[in-house]
Amino acid sequence: MADSHAATPTLSKLDQLAAKNQEALLGGGQARIDAQHKKGKLTARERLDLLLDEGSFEEIGKFVMHRSKDFGLDKEYYLGDGVVTGYGTVHGRLVYVFSQDFTVFGGSLSETHAEKIVKIMDLAMKNGAPVIGLNDSGGARIQEGVVSLGGYADIFYKNTLASGVVPQLSAIMGPCAGGAVYSPAITDFILMVENTSYMFVTGPNVVKTVTHENVTSEELGGASTHSAKSGVTHFTAANEVVCIQQLKQLLSYMPQNCEETAPSLPYQPQADESRPVLDGIVPDNANQPYDIREVIEGIIDSGSFMEVHQNFAENIVVGFARLAGRSIGIVGNQPAVLAGVLDINASTKAARFVRFCDSFNIPLLVLEDVPGFLPGTDQEWRGIITNGAKLLYAFCEATVPRITVITRKAYGGAYDVMNSKHIGADLNFAWPTAEIAVMGAKGAAEIIFKREIAQADDPEAKLQEKVDDYQQKFATPYRAAHRGFVDEVILPSQTRQKLIRAFKMLENKVDTLPRKKHGNIPL
Repeated sequence: MADSHAATPTLSKLDQLAAKNQEALLGGGQARIDAQHKKGKLTARERLDLLLDEGSFEEIGKFVMHRSKDFGLDKEYYLGDGVVTGYGTVHGRLVYVFSQDFTVFGGSLSETHAEKIVKIMDLAMKNGAPVIGLNDSGGARIQEGVVSLGGYADIFYKNTLASGVVPQLSAIMGPCAGGAVYSPAITDFILMVENTSYMFVTGPNVVKTVTHENVTSEELGGASTHSAKSGVTHFTAANEVVCIQQLKQLLSYMPQNCEETAPSLPYQPQADESRPVLDGIVPDNANQPYDIREVIEGIIDSGSFMEVHQNFAENIVVGFARLAGRSIGIVGNQPAVLAGVLDINASTKAARFVRFCDSFNIPLLVLEDVPGFLPGTDQEWRGIITNGAKLLYAFCEATVPRITVITRKAYGGAYDVMNSKHIGADLNFAWPTAEIAVMGAKGAAEIIFKREIAQADDPEAKLQEKVDDYQQKFATPYRAAHRGFVDEVILPSQTRQKLIRAFKMLENKVDTLPRKKHGNIPL
């Protein structure tokens, strides 16, 4: 009989492994964990426990330590080196995760810290699953000098290679400053926590030195600033628990990678999919606003809309929803804000969303009520031409199923840009309230009949006569329908039923772009 002691490890080695596992779980130690909790923040591991399905997390690199000797680092080592990495499942679907640990050197990024993140990103691309980063870091580890900067660049490079291959989501759970901001910026969606997270390239102290501005971290780069002013962040949350819930909800609308389609929920078709409420949404007065979200809610599966960039460029609404259980992306002009005009921020917001949906095979629904592009020196001088072209380019390039519903105004170049038939939309519907024209009737009449109006005995009456004439001829959906630019004029109440059938018809759509390395989007 073989010696039992030779067949199994000695007890002391088992104890040694248990001790190391316990040490790794403590990160920077209990005192620093307590300090993290006092700030209203969870630890790196607590965040992963909330995010991932119970018992699904498998850690990679738990015992990794830094390799530096300078500035006293040779006397301070922590297992894991400030980031917890691995894989698990969310609602049963594989994801790769990294969660920075602020209790270890302030979550600062070292050479080995970066190597751990790069390793899971490589695995994600090879296996076709999303990457989720929970960011809580003071930036590059200054004591390591250029190798920590090199680590950031390694991550940026992988972010770029993974872009459009697998979804990449970034939750900012604490500080994210300097070079640390650029990895989240390359990823698909950024989520921030109010009052405990911030992002900026240079902090308040540097800003004060250089520009003499007094500004707090929250004012400079907090969640409210980036959700409403800069548009850097797509979602904000009152606390970390809500933020992680948003992450999980967001994932549910996405496929695992660019080769798959998003998961569908079971849906029992109804005998009557009509929504009579939609018939009364658009006001009789063409200049009276209404909320496009009411149209969205009247079309989609109840309660399924998840708005993106809710507080930024509010004159356009974008977000994910489900239609008969299927995931779709929605882009809609918002008549309740700036009459729904397209401006710089609205164009870039929508273009970014369209390109994400196209990358990951999510069909697009466009709800159009747009009077044109916002005029003025500010917009022209800041590049509305180039920025408006981004949205045009995004739609032209998209090969996913694309359907447009014109609810009211579709004027000028904005008609073309908002997923018109001419730039590759598969189906274009219009409500009877639609007005498809080069411009509004009053402006058109003033230009076309300028001399005739000026010479009339009653210029005001003549102007109104010409406005009415123009409206009757052009401010309707029928001219476009006669040309085939609109496939069908439908009752608003029929919209949901028409869209369910249309997207079902388009589910096997195949479209290819000309062979090229990549296009040159007007950035």
